[in-house]
Parts: sequence; C-alpha cells; structure tokens
Amino acid sequence: MSSEPTQLGLVFGGVSGEHAVSIRSANTVASALRRSANTSRYKLSCFYIDQWGHWWPPAVAEAVLAKGTPASRAELPAAPLRPGFQGFPEGAMDVQVWLPVLHGPNGEDGTIQGLFSLMQVPFVGSGVLGSAVGMDKQAMKAAFAAAGLPQVPYACVNAQDLSTNPQELLLRLEQQLGYPCFIKPANLGSSVGISKATNRGELLAGLELAASHDPRLVVEQGVNARELECAVLGGRSMQASVLGEICFDADWYDYDTKYSEGKSHTVIPADVPDQLSERARSMAIAACRAVAAEGLARVDFFLDRNSGELWLNEINTLPGFTSQSMYPMLWEATGLPLEELVHQLVQLAQESGQPAVGRRAEAA
Repeated sequence: MSSEPTQLGLVFGGVSGEHAVSIRSANTVASALRRSANTSRYKLSCFYIDQWGHWWPPAVAEAVLAKGTPASRAELPAAPLRPGFQGFPEGAMDVQVWLPVLHGPNGEDGTIQGLFSLMQVPFVGSGVLGSAVGMDKQAMKAAFAAAGLPQVPYACVNAQDLSTNPQELLLRLEQQLGYPCFIKPANLGSSVGISKATNRGELLAGLELAASHDPRLVVEQGVNARELECAVLGGRSMQASVLGEICFDADWYDYDTKYSEGKSHTVIPADVPDQLSERARSMAIAACRAVAAEGLARVDFFLDRNSGELWLNEINTLPGFTSQSMYPMLWEATGLPLEELVHQLVQLAQESGQPAVGRRAEAA
C-alpha cells in the first residue's frame, strides 16, 4: 500500500565554530536522502541557518550546499539587522520530522531541540537534556563519573579563575595533572579551541585560547593512547557498531588533521582483542544512558598503549557526516549502509514520541 512521503526538514549551518563542518555533513545526508531508494519515502526540504542565526528557505539552503562553504552577508538576501532567530522561513511549518545536521553550540546543545519540542514535531537525535549534557564537557564528565565510567584525570576550570589568579590556577593544574595536558573549551567540538601544553607558557596560552571560545574549560592529563571510536544507534534499545581507530602522524588529532585529506586515516574494525571490543561497545551504550542520549551518538575512547587500560573520552550526540567522519563509516562496516542508516534515524525520531510530552500534559 502506497503512502504519502514524509516531509523532512534538514537544518544546517548555525552560529557555531563548526558552521563549515555542518555544511559538509549536510551535503552527505541530503545526498543519501535523495538517492533512488528514498525518493518515495521522503520529501526533503533543506533550511540554512547563517552565521548570524537567521533561518533561510530551501532556495538559499540549496545554493549554500552547492557552493559548499558558508554564505557571506553579500551572498544572502536582505537579512534582519538583529542577529538570532526571527521566525521560520517559508516551508518550515510543513515539516513532519526535523533532521538537525548541526555541530557545536546553538544546534547540538539542546537549544534547537527545545524549539522542536515546543513545536511538538519529532526530530532526529537526543532531546534537550541529552543534547545539553553531551555538549558541555564539564557536565558530561560529571555524568560519566556518577555512572562509574573510567576517565583520564581531568580538572574543570572557569575562565574567571584565569583572570583573577592565573598563577594559582597554573600551579594547581600542574600539581593535579602535570604535563603534557590538553586544554579544551567545554562546549565546542571538532577540536576547535583545543591545544596541547608541555610547559607553563603553553598551558597559559592554551587556557586563554579556550577561554576565548567558552568560559567553561576542561583540562585533561595527556596519555600515550590509541584513539578508538564507537557508533551507537537506537532509543530504548541501543546497538553499538564495530570499533574504529583513528591513526595520524601529527602530535595530536587537531582540527587540521581531522578535516584535511591524507593527514589521518581510519582502521575499521580496529585491531583490538574481541574482549576489549565488547567492553568498549558496552561502555559506549552506558555512556549514552549516563547523559540521556538517544537516536545517534559517537563515543570516543583512549586505549593506553602501555597498560591496555580503556578510558572513556567523550560523547558526540550529533556526530559528523563528512567524507572523513567515523559515524557513517562505522555503521557501513557493521553492515548498515548510509542510506539505510539515515532512514533508521528518521524512523527512530518518528517512533520516539518526542512531542508526546505536551500530549501527556493535556491528557492529565
């Protein structure tokens, strides 16, 4: 029996340091949804959020996707003077399922998930709580600690500590973590704003760099470890993919190494013992439960090269879908090709009952 195609709204871009990565991910997802297997399932409309927070209709969105880079003000029609959300563009109110392909703040952190929840329209990915906790590294690490999941030693820092008494802060971090260590903004991904410190001067510079992105910072003890990743898919019932390993020649996995062709490569499945693989897959699902993540997530691990100890690094509740992104590659290796993966994500959104909160309140 034939049925009308589902009206999908793919939203990308956003006010984030990962705006350009979002465009690349959106191109991959849109292409997968438009391949022949999905033409009868979905009617896809794309919507672009520019770097100032304005929403644009499909005509503008398609032009940005075709260009593949962020739109400048000169390339956009006349925009409101005030930044931020000004209302939905034409076609948005017809959307039956939203598919956010957004990375970083103002998209991956629960803000847009709250908007969709208020609209009572299903959406792909975690809800407000899971998105917010998964985005903020301080909150995420606290949730992992409460669940008893192993992590490398770390310290939470507020940018105010850096401005009031920097020498005391530096001394505390040196005593607590030592060198090398990594400094990260709490609310960015794709290695944006992250630096490695091997001495006090680099530590101070790294803290200042991270603080320029976010007042909440995390500093982690450096470890000699392999970097493993696992993809998770599902809601009440979750599945974990095979493990993958990120290999690179650079000192660490920074933004340039992550998104430049030829500077890193993946090994899928990762060359690790079966017992360790199963432990990591189980830990990946536990990490999702700890932060209330659902739909999709990529969970990253450190595997100590000397001791073999496995540490949970972080969770990404809206992982990338670029040509270098691990999430779709891991599922491909597990037996779930991209087109079917995207289809399952949409199905999960439709089945999850995200908008049911309002209906329950009305019934009560």
